[in-house]
Amino acid sequence: MKVIGVGVGRTGTLSLKAALDRLGFGPCFHMRNVLDHPERLPLWEAAAAGSAVDWDEVFAGYESSVDWPGAAFWRELTAYYSDAKVILTVRDPERWYDSVRETIYQLFGGGTESPLAEEALQRIPGIATMHAFNRKLVWDGPFLQGRFDDRDWAMRAFVRHNAAVCEEIPSERLLVFDVSAGWGPMCDFLRVDEPEEEFPRLNDPAAFWGRVRDRLAEGAVSPHPAMATDQ
Repeated sequence: MKVIGVGVGRTGTLSLKAALDRLGFGPCFHMRNVLDHPERLPLWEAAAAGSAVDWDEVFAGYESSVDWPGAAFWRELTAYYSDAKVILTVRDPERWYDSVRETIYQLFGGGTESPLAEEALQRIPGIATMHAFNRKLVWDGPFLQGRFDDRDWAMRAFVRHNAAVCEEIPSERLLVFDVSAGWGPMCDFLRVDEPEEEFPRLNDPAAFWGRVRDRLAEGAVSPHPAMATDQ
């Protein structure tokens, strides 16, 4: 493992994944890759239950990781892959909360405001499985403790997570990164040249739900477009 992204979902993690892949630090594991490897889901569930797992087996074939579920195990991963660089994606807490509530909380959490999310849960293969997995790992796990509906509490949890990372990871190993900054800080940190193309900016809420609609229109044959948790 060369790079570990420890920022939680909806902080630009899909953009970071695309950037790491472009810079040669891929393949990069993201929540949307969980169902690429259904045989590994029991390993993730065991880790969520507090059991020891073989992280090399969990991440076999990948050179980096971002987003959930890896972010839930940032302490374990940064200790196990002690030579890996660490990137913490950040954003304004209020914008983070609103983005989460508008997107992944509807699809994977427990929000019930979206008829489109309800339809996706019924028709897109794998979404119901991911809903149950995310409920245990994210919404009811140590990060949010079943209190996401309490806006102020959830934002404080987000701030606490970021503060803990900054306190525990040595500064020379850590990049605190807002994806709006583009290639510069990331390439300097990873000591690689900046690409000429623009930094990838992916998966705003409109794009998130657009992929869900597209998948439903196509007959809901694959879960992946609806599983991205970025921005």
